[in-house]
Amino acid sequence: MKAGSGRGRSESKATPAQRNRTSHKWNAAKPLAGILVLVGRARHQAGALSAGLRKLGAEVLEIPFIEIRKPRSFKPLDQALKNLAEYNWLILTSVNGVEAMWERLGRLGVTRRHLQHLKIAAIGPATKKAIEKHGLKVEVVPEEYVAESVVRSLRRRVGGKRVLLVRAKVARDVIPRELRGAGAHVDVVEAYETVVPESSRTKLRAALRNEKPRPDFITFTSSSTVRNFAELAGRLAVNNLRGVKLASIGPVTSSTLCELGLRVDVEAAEYTIPGLVEALVRAVDGSRS
Repeated sequence: MKAGSGRGRSESKATPAQRNRTSHKWNAAKPLAGILVLVGRARHQAGALSAGLRKLGAEVLEIPFIEIRKPRSFKPLDQALKNLAEYNWLILTSVNGVEAMWERLGRLGVTRRHLQHLKIAAIGPATKKAIEKHGLKVEVVPEEYVAESVVRSLRRRVGGKRVLLVRAKVARDVIPRELRGAGAHVDVVEAYETVVPESSRTKLRAALRNEKPRPDFITFTSSSTVRNFAELAGRLAVNNLRGVKLASIGPVTSSTLCELGLRVDVEAAEYTIPGLVEALVRAVDGSRS
């Protein structure tokens, strides 16, 4: 944990995080007390991570690195949803994909009954929960919540089958490529796209300036958050992250950090939001011991 940067300022002008950094007492129920964490999830998704951090005593600064938007055209997705009877498997790789698909199903008048024959794979527990909320059964959740693990779970089950993969506009091609190699007929449709939120550019750069109280940790929950962070922050800010630790939700996100020349100071053992919070607690505990 780094010392506060408010030397010479009066106590009344210091932020809670600054005061905690120098005066907090260890509290097992608040292991992140005195820690300022920058959360870069999309605005409508930041709540779970931010709430988990605040519950453990952290101060949270939310600056979205990604914004979720509708695709330019829903035609490919709508066409696939109208022809669900032709598919054997449905793969969903995010909560965003689940909600976007369900919204289109409602508009098309397609009901849950039309999906009952499908075997459904979800990339992780959050996606599984979002699917089950709509009354559907999830057949497969891989051991590790990454595309490669989805492939390992499905490779021997999809030969000769028709698979519908609903995902973001820009995504890794591991799943369709590998499942096609295993003999599956895979259709990929876009349910949403992620873009850079321009409104975050000034806020992020201000948060990273030396003269301002800066975060102890910045969290990254996907490769998109990493790439967009680099674009929003600019090269000068990215090269000046002394004292700021970068926390990744898993190996794919970590790989993108390394690809862009950024450190991976913390990586979650379980590739989920609770896993990321736990990793931050371990990191802070280790620095205090």
